[in-house]
Amino acid sequence: MKNAANALLNRVEFPVLLAGLVIAAGLWGFEELMEVARATTPHAFDTEILLAFRQPGQPGVPIGPLWLEGAMRDITSLGSSAVLVLITAATILYLLLIRRPATAIFIFVAVAGGQVLSSLLKAGIDRPRPELVSHLVNETSLSFPSGHAMLSAVTYLTLGALAARFLPGRTTKIYVLSLAVLTTLLVGISRIYLGVHWPSDVLAGWCAGFVWAMLCWLTAWAWQRWRGQRLDGDSETGD
Repeated sequence: MKNAANALLNRVEFPVLLAGLVIAAGLWGFEELMEVARATTPHAFDTEILLAFRQPGQPGVPIGPLWLEGAMRDITSLGSSAVLVLITAATILYLLLIRRPATAIFIFVAVAGGQVLSSLLKAGIDRPRPELVSHLVNETSLSFPSGHAMLSAVTYLTLGALAARFLPGRTTKIYVLSLAVLTTLLVGISRIYLGVHWPSDVLAGWCAGFVWAMLCWLTAWAWQRWRGQRLDGDSETGD
């Protein structure tokens, strides 16, 4: 039994095992956070963190200097639908220009599928926006999970992983992937700072986004192995 397990581990690449662990942890985390979202009263975890971003006794005044609120508005826009669609469209167009249609389709399916999944999850949980503090930006959609957090994870992690495949050197790859993760985290934090999401909304968005991004990556990896060629199905240069 032990030998069989060792043989299986030797056949599976480490990134695949890591992706599997991320998916398992993300699904578990999302399920736990979903119970928090469905509770009739806000969890102390949510209220304490949300209030920590406001001046004591002044739920309408965020902490920090005046410029920080403007910076958070700018950062949160990196997770908006308009910005993510623009980035995705530009990437897909570039891939089509260099004759990598399969990669372009993969990016479209990953990002568009994430958007559909986010909308379905919001409708299924039906959690209203927090009213504990004032909203520093206008939002009209449902709260759980955070669409900005989830779609930032899906888009930036997918594009980061794609870029890392073509970059030379491990250091450069780590830098690009770290930048994608950092951007995702900052977008989620900005949603809490601006008062438009409970912390559990953002955590759930990250969980769902990471799971979806990893599932897309595993699908692409399996497709490559099955076809025995690159994701784009073309030559190294695409010419």
